[in-house]
Amino acid sequence: MSVVMSMRWPGITPELYEAARAEVGWEERAPDGGYLHVAWFDADGLRVTDVWASPEHFQRFGEERLLPVVKGKLGVTSEPVVTFTPLHRRFVAPGISGAASS
Repeated sequence: MSVVMSMRWPGITPELYEAARAEVGWEERAPDGGYLHVAWFDADGLRVTDVWASPEHFQRFGEERLLPVVKGKLGVTSEPVVTFTPLHRRFVAPGISGAASS
């Protein structure tokens, strides 16, 4: 069953996010089971809402690709707060595809 993953990651700045995005390459090499990714920032740091095939798909992506870069190469010491909720419905407007920023 698909899930909505919500994440708060204190201390992650736009610069750290962009460095991780470039290094991990999740837009060029989409992670297995990752369907949708939306990211923004508030006063506390990074906020993310994703849709995944399962929590295990996200956890595998985190362990194999994301954390080695963010925690290892970029040296981030804060911890993300992650929750999963079963997806009820997903809608993508016609004509919307690919990556984009504001």
